[in-house]
Amino acid sequence: MPTNQRESLIYTVMMCFCMVLWMSIYNVSIQMGGLSLVSVEEGWLGFPIAYVFAMCCDWFVVSKLAKGVAFRFLVKPESPALHKILAISSCMVVGMVVIMSLYGAAEGCVHTGAWDGLLMQWLVNIPRNFIMALPFQLIVAGPLVRFLFRKAFPVGTVLPQPAV
Repeated sequence: MPTNQRESLIYTVMMCFCMVLWMSIYNVSIQMGGLSLVSVEEGWLGFPIAYVFAMCCDWFVVSKLAKGVAFRFLVKPESPALHKILAISSCMVVGMVVIMSLYGAAEGCVHTGAWDGLLMQWLVNIPRNFIMALPFQLIVAGPLVRFLFRKAFPVGTVLPQPAV
């Protein structure tokens, strides 16, 4: 887990990249009726804007709320690291799924012009995305990004402030 604000930003960049890319490909594959090279290509093409939006939502809104909920209701500061990781990650997934499912529904409305179906599509997207995002976060993305993050940035190598 990140130990300061700079590490937190680097970690968020890495985690968002992994989750948004995977979920973009997943959602496009559902819309296209299955996983194919075309659905991967379409997911990749839609990725940059979704990534910027997700980063802003994660950094400025969801992260603070998720940590607040996790530490108020699920874990304490002295809880084991694994418990804190699972609690915060799960809360992050809930918040990001709600927001990014709305983003996906709005993106679909832009393509089809059927804005009257926005609310229904959002409500359909939430459980569909949740059943993929939570296991992917806990089993694949979380452990992978934490491993890569610590390999690239051992504890103490990212200073909280630049050296003068």
